[in-house]
Amino acid sequence: MSNITRWNPISEFEDMMNRYNRMFGLARANGEREGKDLFSRSDWAPAVDIKETPEAFLVEAELPGMAKEDVKVTVHDGVLTIQGERKSEEESNDKKLHRIERFYGSFTRRFTLPDNVDENSVTAGFKDGLLTLKIQKAEPKEPKAIEVEVR
Repeated sequence: MSNITRWNPISEFEDMMNRYNRMFGLARANGEREGKDLFSRSDWAPAVDIKETPEAFLVEAELPGMAKEDVKVTVHDGVLTIQGERKSEEESNDKKLHRIERFYGSFTRRFTLPDNVDENSVTAGFKDGLLTLKIQKAEPKEPKAIEVEVR
């Protein structure tokens, strides 16, 4: 006798992304919750490039057709979050839509920051539909030996 299990492609995709994130050291303990939030709150996801220099990490997100007022960037508990909404054009009587390929609606992208960054150093720029974030690296914390008195 065999058990029948309903196939859930979203769950399999989340599992694959969690494995990928763990492989590159990007996962957190609550990584599963972050993946579910991404699917439940986002209508689309902007393309993002992450680059590293000796001094900083650079995050570039493509947000064409958006204004900087439509984007919110936060850092909380080691997670960088980029949120926003791209509104669709209002339909008018003198326009007929033949094809819509661009995505509209809200989005949320989350990235787990490595331990060697200064979360308070995040700076942001927005030009020509490109959001650029710069996160300075921090000095690695020296391990501190604690002497324990034996009684």
